[in-house]
Amino acid sequence: MPSDKPDRILRLKAVLARTSISRATIYRKVAAGTFPRQRKLNTRCAGWLESEIDAWMQNPFFYSVDDNAIT
Repeated sequence: MPSDKPDRILRLKAVLARTSISRATIYRKVAAGTFPRQRKLNTRCAGWLESEIDAWMQNPFFYSVDDNAIT
């Protein structure tokens, strides 16, 4: 379902607050492919697409990362 609102970038603090899981768990799930990958914004800055976090929250147990997605 397409939306007219732009996709925002969420920083780690916002992702932690929104998902209520720990930082270590987020990175473990990213490595396992069961949580959205962060996008590199700068040399020392990364964030997650809000739409990907929302998709994960809809169905966290069956979420998997599409390896063919553009990063």
